[in-house]
Amino acid sequence: MPPITPLPQYLAQRYHGWRAMSYAENKAWYRRLAEEGQRPRAMVISCCDSRIHVTSIFGADEGEFFIHRNIANVVPPYAPDGDHHGTSAAVEYAVTVLRVANLVVLGHSQCGGVKGCHDMCAGNAPHLEEKTSFVGRWLDILRPTYERNADIADEAERLRAMEKEAVLVSLENLMTFPFVREAVEAETLTLHGLWNDIGAGIIESYDPEKNSFQPV
Repeated sequence: MPPITPLPQYLAQRYHGWRAMSYAENKAWYRRLAEEGQRPRAMVISCCDSRIHVTSIFGADEGEFFIHRNIANVVPPYAPDGDHHGTSAAVEYAVTVLRVANLVVLGHSQCGGVKGCHDMCAGNAPHLEEKTSFVGRWLDILRPTYERNADIADEAERLRAMEKEAVLVSLENLMTFPFVREAVEAETLTLHGLWNDIGAGIIESYDPEKNSFQPV
């Protein structure tokens, strides 16, 4: 067994506070969720970044969102190769089992994953080029975001453009999954691309007619 230690005290204290307040005041709701199972209306694919709190942004309660988080909110292309695919498995479960009505890809400002992809593509992150780098190989999926925005001179603007482009790459890859495409074509599933400006507290949504992200 690996060296496992007890829960840190600050987390234990927060748990006891939650159980004494939030859980105690909503016992019936939690029991209903446990007995009847989950019926989320939407799946949200967001970044692992600790600053992105999906349920807080949308004021969601338990049971509303099926949430999957990974580095840079990436969806890989459909690849039924028998290997391990956490994100693809989550998408499959959400669409074919839970039958969510909405699938949201949520990107954000100052994304470390997108910055890592930028630096790797620019030749400034040799450690990410190593075949042994899980992060680097994951960020390879976002290389098109660098290529599509390489002509933007200002680095800050280039990174912001790449963050939004990363959302579009993930949406494009979602459509390579047969069960996603079938659900979209049957109009039982809608796809949405969002980008969150953390500091400004702004959400922008991709508008295909304008081919740009617009404030919600």
